[in-house]
Amino acid sequence: MDEHRATSPMTRGAAVAEADAKGLVTAWSDTARSLLDFESWDVLGRPVTELLAEPLPPDALHSLAESDGWTGTVTVRHQDGHHVEVRLEAYPLRHSDNAVRWFLRATALEPTARLQRWALEQFPVPVALFDQDGIVVSTNSAMERVTGSPSWQLRGRRMDESADSLRRLPGFEGLGDAGQRVLRTGETVPYEAWLQPDGEPREHAWLVSLSPLKDSADRVRGMCLAAMDSTDQLRARRRLSVLNESSVRLGSTLDVTRTAEELTEVCTEHFADFALVDLLDSALAGDETAPPPATAPVFRRTACCSVLEGCPEVTIPVGALHGYREGSPQGRVLTDGRGMFHAVDDAGRRWWAADSPDSVRSIDEHGIQALLVVPLRARGITLGLAILGRHRTPEPFDDDDLLLAKELAARAAVCVDNARRYTQERETALAFQRSLLPQHTPRQAAVEVASRYWPTSSRAGLGGDWTRSSGAVARSALSPGSSAPAHAGDASSTSKDVTSSAAPLGPSALNSPRGTQCWRAPTARAM
Repeated sequence: MDEHRATSPMTRGAAVAEADAKGLVTAWSDTARSLLDFESWDVLGRPVTELLAEPLPPDALHSLAESDGWTGTVTVRHQDGHHVEVRLEAYPLRHSDNAVRWFLRATALEPTARLQRWALEQFPVPVALFDQDGIVVSTNSAMERVTGSPSWQLRGRRMDESADSLRRLPGFEGLGDAGQRVLRTGETVPYEAWLQPDGEPREHAWLVSLSPLKDSADRVRGMCLAAMDSTDQLRARRRLSVLNESSVRLGSTLDVTRTAEELTEVCTEHFADFALVDLLDSALAGDETAPPPATAPVFRRTACCSVLEGCPEVTIPVGALHGYREGSPQGRVLTDGRGMFHAVDDAGRRWWAADSPDSVRSIDEHGIQALLVVPLRARGITLGLAILGRHRTPEPFDDDDLLLAKELAARAAVCVDNARRYTQERETALAFQRSLLPQHTPRQAAVEVASRYWPTSSRAGLGGDWTRSSGAVARSALSPGSSAPAHAGDASSTSKDVTSSAAPLGPSALNSPRGTQCWRAPTARAM
């Protein structure tokens, strides 16, 4: 019943009233009586605020105090006590004596109109409406939250102006030109910009849509701006770009140190101000078993990189051995196997001071305000830690940074594990090959005997070897090309190509079609 009374045909017309500078009702029309059912003697000479069911919004109070016109939605009281939502227009009227009176025009909102207003007001996407001159005439609450300014401060501004009209909004320098193009051509124009919302620690990426508002004759009467926060999508694309780059840069060589350096370089180029890698000394030595619980792990500083020349933040030089306490952030990451980030507060400084007083001095000197620690794990084995820090970048690390660091660390860990396994297996192969050579050579009167391993391929380091010979002429075969045995375990195959002869060889034998080489022994020395 109340809804019917508020929106009946008699109450749908515009109610007109007048108030003086003190806010007292001085005129009351029949349409006003029809809308609220108050007779003129009920309201004349009484404050207008007594008709309000809710206080005026702050932008209305500001406009009225400055004697500026205001248009908005208010809730007023009906004579029987129910509330009526109206669209109120307040216009200042100045008389010859410079006294200000207010012309008030109120229109009851239809249910559809209320739904439309609520939809615009509560829409989570920032929206602003502009007139034909590109001036803001209305904004929703989402736009107020993003800009950090109330609606009354934004009205009357151009789309690329700050709320105080004193400067252009950073990142929106070309927005005004884009808006003019919409108003001129009637075409929708997309625009990308960066803006740091009020209270946010970092800038957000915004995908802005500028669309024309047209009348029934298809003439442009204004413009609508809607801004979508695309920060998450942009960060995801950047993260994929960094990971794609890392797939090419990480593990370019089978060298543990170089791989660790590549990890620190990628991190400092994209999201950290300095980075360092500490590898477990036991893992570098080939021990894949976890140390006993009572044994503190020993790390070797393997690589470091910084946006500052010379890595002045790092207090432990590359190659030095050191350790972390079990309860420190690094120790917890090593034990749990999960990365973590934290701000460098008093508690964090105490942790660093317990491990190294020099680290606290470096934190204070360079203003390090955020740290991130991730483990280097590959094939179920913990190889070490990667530690990232920020001092030039004002924003702390967040979940996206931690996810990116974990993915980079996982890729680098596999490359480090491949490199250390290659080094260990190659050293084992070389030691086995050396063990196949004669440890002692017999003394000969006719020849000087020597032996060494000489690979046929400089890449693989495997293939053939010199062997001792007991004759005036010795011939040693080097396995040709890719048909060489792959490792020293195939020495029996290699020995088939190695022949020696005590009898002198003719000239034709010196040019073997299999690619072997022959050496004639020098004149025997007197023993």
